Amino acid sequence: MRIIAGRFRGLGLANVGKGDAGAHLRPTTDRVRESLFSMLTGGRFGDPISDARVLDLFAGTGALGLESLSRGAAHVTFVDDGRKALSLIRENIAKCRCADQATIIKRDATRLGAGQPHDLIFLDPPYGKGLGEKALTTAITGGWLAPDALIVWEEDTAITPPDSIAVLDTRRYGDTTISVCAFQPDQSQVG
Repeated sequence: MRIIAGRFRGLGLANVGKGDAGAHLRPTTDRVRESLFSMLTGGRFGDPISDARVLDLFAGTGALGLESLSRGAAHVTFVDDGRKALSLIRENIAKCRCADQATIIKRDATRLGAGQPHDLIFLDPPYGKGLGEKALTTAITGGWLAPDALIVWEEDTAITPPDSIAVLDTRRYGDTTISVCAFQPDQSQVG
């Protein structure tokens, strides 16, 4: 795995091989990550990365958040509760020398609690367990999503987003489906 573009371009990240099934680590491949960021930066969604506050839920290796930092995001909050994942995230932050732009939260992404609004959310839960829906609902309730926040949701099947989430685009890459969504809160969800 490597950073695809930006200031960390070409930097190799910690190697997890084909992933760690026991730790639910299934890193997004370089090819899928490149396609995902091409989709985000292709103009349809404006410029969702520059100066963004990014929330990387089920962060795994942290590759998605670090790719966004490399491309100009202001700050990334990584959320994961796996020992192996947290170790990989720390190692990758050290490789990128970006600790001043990163926060690691050791927590189950479906139990976030209260937080600050973020502009871009990466949601890459273990496949087939309905955890993405739970994590997103918790993030909305806790105030983690800014109005009009863009959400990039990886899953292996069709997603069922909460009512305030609009699906803007969906693309399939092998066994991975990437849905780009937007948070469109009603007044009761704006804090």
